[in-house]
Amino acid sequence: MTSSTTPRVQFRLRVYRDAGIAIGPGKIALLEAIIEAGSITAAAQQLGMSYRRAWLLVDELNRSLREPAVESAAGGARGGGTVVTNAGLELIRCYRAIEARARAAAADEIATLTAMLAR
Repeated sequence: MTSSTTPRVQFRLRVYRDAGIAIGPGKIALLEAIIEAGSITAAAQQLGMSYRRAWLLVDELNRSLREPAVESAAGGARGGGTVVTNAGLELIRCYRAIEARARAAAADEIATLTAMLAR
């Protein structure tokens, strides 16, 4: 195990719907990777997951929302494509804003906790 002199604090917000996670850090990271990579396949590779796993996460996310976060077009002469919709973009924005607000609100407590760590 490697040691680091700089502690890292990570929030893991999850929104559950029934027994499953409707919105969580993995799905948000996948949406961001789709934007960056341009496809579910490339996003999955970027995140080190199988295409099937990525597709299942996208499908679960889309079924959990009122509007789909991701839309895919079938291949053709120009090939297929995957796009993160406006609803998906808003989901990312909102999720990251909650993380930032939580981090700011807990800044004093985070500083106290990290100060308690051994050097």
